[in-house]
Amino acid sequence: MASDVERPRISNVGKGGESSGEIGSVQEPLLQNECNDREEFSVVSTILPFLFPALGGLLYGYDIGATSSATISIQSHTSSGISWYDLSSVEVGLTTSGSLYGALIGSILAFNVADFLGRRRELILSSVVYLVGALLTALAPTFVLMVIGRFIYGIGIGLAMHAAPMYIAETAPSQIRGLLISLKEFFIVLGMLVGYIAGSLLVDTVAGWRYMYGVSFPLSLIMGFGMWWLPASPRWILLRAIQGKGDAQALRKTAIDCLCQLRGEAIGDSSPQKVDEILFELSHLREAQDATIAEMFQGKCLKALIIGGGLVLFQQITGQPSVLYYAATIFQSAGFSAASDATKVSVLLGLLKLIMTGVAVLVVDRLGRRPLLLGGVSGIVSRAP
Repeated sequence: MASDVERPRISNVGKGGESSGEIGSVQEPLLQNECNDREEFSVVSTILPFLFPALGGLLYGYDIGATSSATISIQSHTSSGISWYDLSSVEVGLTTSGSLYGALIGSILAFNVADFLGRRRELILSSVVYLVGALLTALAPTFVLMVIGRFIYGIGIGLAMHAAPMYIAETAPSQIRGLLISLKEFFIVLGMLVGYIAGSLLVDTVAGWRYMYGVSFPLSLIMGFGMWWLPASPRWILLRAIQGKGDAQALRKTAIDCLCQLRGEAIGDSSPQKVDEILFELSHLREAQDATIAEMFQGKCLKALIIGGGLVLFQQITGQPSVLYYAATIFQSAGFSAASDATKVSVLLGLLKLIMTGVAVLVVDRLGRRPLLLGGVSGIVSRAP
């Protein structure tokens, strides 16, 4: 990190439009382009940079849906295919929550390695961890190894849920950035539905739980190869230039190449200008980064922290994540005694959740976040006993 005295601001475009090759003051063309919010892009070129990171969310959602049926399959003395099927309530809980413990560790790791690895490599790493976790869980010969596999898979969840929204936000055109980030949440719910469907089809199959978890393997491969093919985030590359972690001009050129690959031919010759706008923004953000962690607990920051943290806390306290993980078991207790019937009803739950998430994605920008939140909370309260 450069000190306040040394802190660089990168300027690459002079008044004549040529690269200056120097790190100095921000020059006039950057100021003129600061307010240019619209980007030229090809719709086709935005699909894959969204789709492959979003698979990280789909794999998370799939784990929720698949686990709902897997916990039934694994306890069946006729179709579990194992000798240790007689699990206690604690062991069933570990099977379900193993991935959540791993996700907690993955989130902590992501906080420490994100800027070092970059969003693309973090997503590649998460796909590898997903793959290892899925294989170990599906092929586990003992309960302990299965829980370890669940834990490893959860680390992949933590890494992917950190990097995917950042990569999408940093690479998506500004006009559709909000929509694509919302669609990433849609993919999580889509993954749940796919998991519920897979569970309903495989719950009566011998060792069906192994196949349920094994489905994550090819999806992890697709995600990994896809992220390997995609370029790095131009914003992350330029952030490294601002921080002095490499040759400024080489990094700027790399960022231009990556932006051209992400936008397609539609961006034309405007990619250097767009890169300079990002540089201008990052240089000013860097100058403003004098805040400390202690400031989060003061004034307006404390209020925002309480509201944001409270929303997450109370969302979990309602128990809705537990309902999703134990949906099939809950439906069995409610009267759908046959495993196949309980898992089929779970599919309806996933379908309803997918429909409502789709509705929220479509209307969120028109209605706003707060009305949707109040409406959702009101619905929960009205159904409370």
